Amino acid sequence: MKNKITFVIPSRNNLEFLQLAYKSIRRLNTVHEILVLNDASTDGTQEWIDSLGDDDVIVHHNPGPERIGIVGMFDKGIEMARTDIICAFHADMIAGPKLDENILKHLEKGKVVSATRVEPPLHPPGPEKITMNFHIGKECEADNFDWDSFFDWAENVGLKDTKTTEGIFAPWCMYKDDFLAIGGHDELFAPQSKEDSDIFNRMQLAGYKFVQPWDALVYHFTSRGSRFNKHAGGSAGKNSDEWLYTTNKNMRNFIRKWGTPVLHDSFMKPIIRPKYNLQFIIENGSYNLLHTLEPWCDNINISIEKSEIDKYIKEEQPNTDYNLSERVNQNVSNDIEIIFDGNKFTQNSFNIIQQISAILESNEIEPGEFEIDIFKIKVNKAKTYEKTLISVE
Repeated sequence: MKNKITFVIPSRNNLEFLQLAYKSIRRLNTVHEILVLNDASTDGTQEWIDSLGDDDVIVHHNPGPERIGIVGMFDKGIEMARTDIICAFHADMIAGPKLDENILKHLEKGKVVSATRVEPPLHPPGPEKITMNFHIGKECEADNFDWDSFFDWAENVGLKDTKTTEGIFAPWCMYKDDFLAIGGHDELFAPQSKEDSDIFNRMQLAGYKFVQPWDALVYHFTSRGSRFNKHAGGSAGKNSDEWLYTTNKNMRNFIRKWGTPVLHDSFMKPIIRPKYNLQFIIENGSYNLLHTLEPWCDNINISIEKSEIDKYIKEEQPNTDYNLSERVNQNVSNDIEIIFDGNKFTQNSFNIIQQISAILESNEIEPGEFEIDIFKIKVNKAKTYEKTLISVE
């Protein structure tokens, strides 16, 4: 099974897209394994899978009614994979011609190979992808996808671009052992959103090399798992309430973990800042200031009424695995203390907080004290912790 791939595909109420994904993978010259993880679908997905009679399709059903999400489903599927090589594939993707061949010629241990996405203009264009619309009419849906036009273009134009760049995004392909070595996805980001940015950071810190061949093509209908999923209240180009909640929740969790929002270059290669151990010490605080700043540090000591702290923890704790009671107004010692007056806090002050990792890095900090804007910064220990974040249990 040296040259066989397991395409790992979580799917929730995406049957019409999943059928096209299956058809496109079966169009490849090699009969690869397809592992479908049906996440509590109610649209006939299980019945369709059962009707296939395909011995190279492995199936895992979550009977529901609650979904697990792609964090748990991807990891379950990769653990179940029977091949050495896995590909994290989305249900709303179509494998272009020679996708497998053009990925495998770059793949080796310690490398992650990402296909080049061709997408309709539902998101802004970017240098890491090709923006083209292969649909008949205005709607970017499965039932009006122009299959023949996409494959004609791919075979006659797309496959001629043999350059490679250095980026990372779905679909990505790697050796199963390399994925398992860093512990898979972090459950902090369940059910989905920012889980990919987190694991890409960890892959880079683990020393894995990223390759994006531009002749390894997929057509991506774009964000049909949750963001634009019609069963979750979204549609093509319209965010679902489900996605708006999870993306906001998990951006705050990403900041808690990494000390920055998601950062990457123009080709989507992660930019990872040092992770410092920070405490904010705030006089003249407020509930709004606590809500805004708590994710940006490891501990926050803020002068507000205990009832306001209790209210914040009650409202925010369901959104994170971090124990907020251990992060707010605890008598602890942190490596770096940032002391300021909440009455003087402005948008410019917040801009500095959002850049604090880069500022500390550029100042090549050592034990001592210095000031920036309204902030008095006391460095007790100049240590960084980003490499401790590579693995998850």
